[in-house]
Amino acid sequence: MAGNVTDKSSESDIVISSRVRLARNLKDFPFPFRMDREQGIGVLNRVKDSLMNNKSALSKDLLFVDIRSLTAIDRQAMVERHLISPNLAESRADCAAIVSRDNRISIMINEEDHLRIQCIYPGMQMDKAWECCNEIDRMLEEKVEFAFEPRRGYLTCCPTNVGTGIRASVMLHLPALAMTGYIGNVLDACSKLGVAVRGLYGEHSEALGNMFQVSNQVTLGQAEEEIIKHINNITSQIIEQERVLRNELYKQNSFRFEDRVFRSYGILSNARIISTEESLRLLSDVRLGVDMGIIKQTGKEMLNELMLLIQPAILQKTVGRPLSSEERDIHRADLLRGKLRPA
Repeated sequence: MAGNVTDKSSESDIVISSRVRLARNLKDFPFPFRMDREQGIGVLNRVKDSLMNNKSALSKDLLFVDIRSLTAIDRQAMVERHLISPNLAESRADCAAIVSRDNRISIMINEEDHLRIQCIYPGMQMDKAWECCNEIDRMLEEKVEFAFEPRRGYLTCCPTNVGTGIRASVMLHLPALAMTGYIGNVLDACSKLGVAVRGLYGEHSEALGNMFQVSNQVTLGQAEEEIIKHINNITSQIIEQERVLRNELYKQNSFRFEDRVFRSYGILSNARIISTEESLRLLSDVRLGVDMGIIKQTGKEMLNELMLLIQPAILQKTVGRPLSSEERDIHRADLLRGKLRPA
């Protein structure tokens, strides 16, 4: 859900975003868990100089962010926008991120590895995300030497990333699979095919708002293009299952289906206090109604934007001050009413 949330592709009813991430380490430095502070600063400066002082057109669009200089709310807002990981936000080490102005590119420095290069595109655009990541990877290789062995590939802190170091993932909205319980079958099938299915914020997170991340588990022994093709094929099968179930649920009882969708829309349009979790659950129903042509008062782009704006830290940044839990729930309800109620 980072960056530009508009997408006109045929899969945009189910695919929220496509992401490619590369794990890299610099050859001349110990891995992050063994670095001292001086070495950590050395990695920061080396990467910053390689990208920010590059003459390419891409470099002009990049911003350097010192994570330790940010407030807790600013760090959490970057997590909510999927620009940095929770681990980087909580890190006490010398760490940073380099992000593009449109938030499509995020390069984490001194997280689990020296570098996590990430590109996110809206909808089913995995090939574009890979092209973007590959371009940044090439830019860096012109300036620095990565830890690499011919037999093992790129060396990383976690063995599961050794090889290409690539993670290709899609964020999917799967309410019908979740409602019917068939999501369990999908999880089992994906696991057997070397594919992981996680929640909204990746590993160890919940599938809030029926949002699921589907990504490869294996990076060794396969080319990047093979991995991306595999994820694209798996995603296409999941999309087909979700669409079949949506239509089946509507055919079985259209009144109950529409009642659930309009009740959710009614609560969001009129509530005076509402939590993040309830908002995401109800927005999932409304988005399903929009995709099925039942609700015409709003669109997918607005709902995708709202899924970001209602997050606790982003909401506080919008208001301009720290808020208590109850204050957040009140302001969240105000925001939703303002965006969803008819003029």
